[in-house]
Amino acid sequence: MTPRRALLALPALLLAGRGARAQGVVLSGRMGDRALFVVDGQPVTLKPGERREGLSLLRWAGDEAEVELGGQRARLRVGGTPTLVGGAVPRAAAREIVVGAGPGGHFTPAGAINGRPVRFMVDTGATLVALGRDDATRLGLDLSAARQGISQTANGPVPVQVLVLDRVRVGEVEVTQVGAVVMPQPMPYVLLGNSFLSRFQMRRDNDVLRLELR
Repeated sequence: MTPRRALLALPALLLAGRGARAQGVVLSGRMGDRALFVVDGQPVTLKPGERREGLSLLRWAGDEAEVELGGQRARLRVGGTPTLVGGAVPRAAAREIVVGAGPGGHFTPAGAINGRPVRFMVDTGATLVALGRDDATRLGLDLSAARQGISQTANGPVPVQVLVLDRVRVGEVEVTQVGAVVMPQPMPYVLLGNSFLSRFQMRRDNDVLRLELR
């Protein structure tokens, strides 16, 4: 499965009580004055003043969306820290990644490696998580014990360094001991390959990618 479209930025998560269960709402991007949300796994696009699935987009305040859900108001920022409104976080919230898709080519969620922020691009064709040497330096990765290898690229064989990352996080889900390869050239994204993705059950519903921890 190769993603066709790109996430505009890291989702912010809003949870509000609906009866006995919590309703999950993700702000995944902005298109003009419209906001792209994912409500319980279903994409919902709203412009200011519109209401759907119990969610209202009241207005934009700079790059923040002021919303109302379950009688409570909150501001969500694309790429911001998850915001909780009412209710408790369900157990599944820490085991599932929900990524909305936007125009551009690929799913590009934000996350972290060893606690330091990075921008990922989901790549189901990559065996390992792959990053450029400049990112490896910025992240403070110790390459002294990395194994030397060769990667076959479109431009021919390239010498690489293979290592294991202590922690990789996307959204609120973090896994440990993830295989990675460091490329000598700069890369616009860190490729989120199968050494991470294989830990999850992956499902795509229209423009929503769901990763559930096995």
